[in-house]
Amino acid sequence: MDECKVGMEEIMSNLEILKSVIPKKAKVIYLEYPIFANVGDLLIMKGTEEFFKIHELQVIGRYTKNNFNYTKEIPEDCIILCHGGGNFGDLYSVHQLNREKIIESYPDHKIVVLPQTIYFENNEHLNRAKQIFNQHNNLHVFTRDKRSYEFAKEYFTVNIYLSPDMAHFLWPLSYSSEIKNNVLYFLRTDQEANNGLQRMQFCEKSLDWGSMLTLTEKALIKIIAAFGKLDKLLNNVLPIAAIWKKYSDYLISKSFKVFSEHEKIVTSRLHGHIMACLLNKENLLLDNSYGKNSEYFKAWTYRVTNSDLIQIDDQQEKLESSQ
Repeated sequence: MDECKVGMEEIMSNLEILKSVIPKKAKVIYLEYPIFANVGDLLIMKGTEEFFKIHELQVIGRYTKNNFNYTKEIPEDCIILCHGGGNFGDLYSVHQLNREKIIESYPDHKIVVLPQTIYFENNEHLNRAKQIFNQHNNLHVFTRDKRSYEFAKEYFTVNIYLSPDMAHFLWPLSYSSEIKNNVLYFLRTDQEANNGLQRMQFCEKSLDWGSMLTLTEKALIKIIAAFGKLDKLLNNVLPIAAIWKKYSDYLISKSFKVFSEHEKIVTSRLHGHIMACLLNKENLLLDNSYGKNSEYFKAWTYRVTNSDLIQIDDQQEKLESSQ
């Protein structure tokens, strides 16, 4: 068997820990699923939905942060699932505050935060999160790297676990396309960009999630998100989740096509790296601004033999060899 496949299957085996907290055929409600142009978050969402299917979970509802009503009555035997990703902390405060509000609103329910990277810059924000999280008696937080795990164990008294990202549930992935180009430079253009690693000669010819989509595609995302806000006012009568499922399938398929047409991927996007691994593409992962990518690689994807990592600025030879 291909060594890369062995590595991916080893990562998949570590996702079994989810079953200890979310039993097969359990009744769940899925909160905070993303409606925006970051296809990485859409991969997490699709992997989560695959987890639901594999374990025959009874999903009684799916809500974004825009259309969920915090006074909604949820059956006592229903597990509340919060979307995973890299927004646990104060770098993306809107998502963190929303998660804290969910935890405050349902003190008697079992709540599971799906695999997250944790990063706080402000102690005041951390202390607020500690107070809210530690008051809950049945809260389970999955972290997706060892640094986040140790941080959570130090500051939170809730149940803490270590698990790979939910996007790995998409493995094995059957998608192929004719190779048309050598290297795809897929680099962050936001606040997490590590400018010391992202050389300007690469940035000029690189893509990011936003630049991969057309203006029309991004406009449609905004329209669907706007209808999500309207849906809350209408007491959730609109089929937002069903509409978004179809459109997000299209966005992910387009991303797969772009990646598949390249022989090698150089990326500072964690899910650019995970997508390359899912497609069994040779890839080089550049660290982000605060070490999220390197921590994930060291925890899980170091097993994937056609992947490599750059953490420091003096490894120019790896970058040059990728051209």
